[in-house]
Amino acid sequence: MTCTRREFIASGIAAVIAGSLPRTVASAETSGKARSFRILILGGTGFLGPACTESALARGHSVTHFNSGRTEERRQETGRPSVVPAGVEQLYGNRDPNKTADERKNEGKPDAPKDPNSPKGLSQLEGKQWDAVIDTSGFFPRMVKASAQLLTANVKQYLFISTISVYKNTSVPNFDETAPLETLADPLIEEMGKDFANYGGGKALCEKAAEAAMPGRVTNIRPGFIVGRRDTSGRFIYWPVRASLGGQMVVPGQPADPIQLIDVRDLADWIIHCIENNIVSVYNATGPEKELSMKAMVEGVRKGVGSDASFSWINNDFLKSQGIKDGQFPLYAPPTGESAGLHRCNISRALAKGLKFRPISETAKDTLDWYKSLPPDLQTRVAPQFAKFPEGPPWIDTEKQLLAAWGKHEAGHH
Repeated sequence: MTCTRREFIASGIAAVIAGSLPRTVASAETSGKARSFRILILGGTGFLGPACTESALARGHSVTHFNSGRTEERRQETGRPSVVPAGVEQLYGNRDPNKTADERKNEGKPDAPKDPNSPKGLSQLEGKQWDAVIDTSGFFPRMVKASAQLLTANVKQYLFISTISVYKNTSVPNFDETAPLETLADPLIEEMGKDFANYGGGKALCEKAAEAAMPGRVTNIRPGFIVGRRDTSGRFIYWPVRASLGGQMVVPGQPADPIQLIDVRDLADWIIHCIENNIVSVYNATGPEKELSMKAMVEGVRKGVGSDASFSWINNDFLKSQGIKDGQFPLYAPPTGESAGLHRCNISRALAKGLKFRPISETAKDTLDWYKSLPPDLQTRVAPQFAKFPEGPPWIDTEKQLLAAWGKHEAGHH
């Protein structure tokens, strides 16, 4: 029913591996022609990578993608357009130095033909130079160490995209970059583990691996919930799709409960800003600047999609009593217990370095427009709450039953 720490981690991974001009971020460069940077993105074709590419190109920089080609191939198989703009250099390989691009691209396809000429490991990066690298696809320290060590002489700055899941404890509001981090019992493990138990600890070790290879030249960015167009994880999309349907809409918890998120384009713009201004160190990156309530969030979504939906707030205990499971209302987490601080992460360091945010209404509108552009079968996968399945009623019918039950419950208490 709500977003647990485990579901935050799971949806974070889904966003990374999932597949309008960006806003301008305030820059320290105040005069003269802006310098053009050469930027390498390890990944580049999932969710954050395309937004970084678009932001960089819009600001006059050149971009190179390094990946196996797997995500683009799958995107084409589902009828979605390519996210690689013209002029972007594409290099192929595998984050694992011991494996080929084909081995990554054909995972889960045992009968796929093997290409004897498939590039191995990081070989296509050798001997090339860039001003900065954005690592959007590092999960295990051995791979991050390999790329950072290879690039240390040929890249000036390494930006590693980490996660707030690196923190050991998100039950305390206002936790900042100095809070204790997750650890791994076995630092050599290269599996996510049950319920993604190794995700946060693995990312924390990746941060250390990058810094060890390029001391003083690393920017470790720890985002919270990244949302917006091209997010196929199903996290934020629920809210604009549901609001667009109008009628009475269930919202969990209390109107003042906090929520934190960041539009993928705002994060991408700030990443490019960090490159342009050589901003290093460690930063939490979520938003907005001031605490956002669930009430303000859903009202902003309603405004963005042009809906007449009304909101009925139902407390969490009642939702549980009606069999509503965790995850039914994506993003939401009650400000109590282990999730008391999940949506109250301190972002003052990033704000001081120029992190900016667009209105939630803009994010909602653009996300819904993107959703509507998808083939129907992909819409079902992105927002399964609104699909018809043989094993149960559609969510809209369940929601009506919830509202009726809640009305009776409230009437009995007056």
